[in-house]
Amino acid sequence: MTQSGVLVGYARTSTTEQRAGLEAQLRDLRAAGCAKVFQEQVSSIGERAQLEAALDYVREGDTLVVTKLDRLARSARGLNDLVDTLERKGVALRILNFGGGQVDTRGAAGRLVLDVFAAFAQFELEIMKERQREGIADARAAGRYKGRKPTARAKAGDAVKLFREGHKVSEVAKALGIGRASVYRALADAKGKGSTSLPQIGAPH
Repeated sequence: MTQSGVLVGYARTSTTEQRAGLEAQLRDLRAAGCAKVFQEQVSSIGERAQLEAALDYVREGDTLVVTKLDRLARSARGLNDLVDTLERKGVALRILNFGGGQVDTRGAAGRLVLDVFAAFAQFELEIMKERQREGIADARAAGRYKGRKPTARAKAGDAVKLFREGHKVSEVAKALGIGRASVYRALADAKGKGSTSLPQIGAPH
């Protein structure tokens, strides 16, 4: 793959408060020679419209440039998918700061570095998942694992039952470890479903 096109930059920060970080990326991308730069302020898990626009904009021979890998990829699999998409279009990826140096997938060495990085990242993720599973299994065997605590919504039935038994809203909330607003919500839902056995709900207690 030879470069015959232009350098196209992509810059991203997570929030509007990180304006200085975005400006720094834009400065570095322009210094690297990017003729056009796409930018956005959105979290890595949000919809990245400008990244999609950049991927649509680049043409064969172009190079997509980012300052750091985390500005671009959410995961090892996401990185591989993105690089594959670019390669199918004849577009290279250049990361300006990757372990203290640049990486460019236009060369075999650059793609190899990214492949090795992605493999290690995936391996590390699998190891973490395995340790988590083993920890849960050990805790269950020892009788310590109880899973996630029930949410207030999961306790709605108990809240209604206690209220029917004559307990005050504040007493129900305290007994179940939920807020009074959650108790009132459960009672309102029960009444809305046609329950006729509920006592009159008075002023907050």
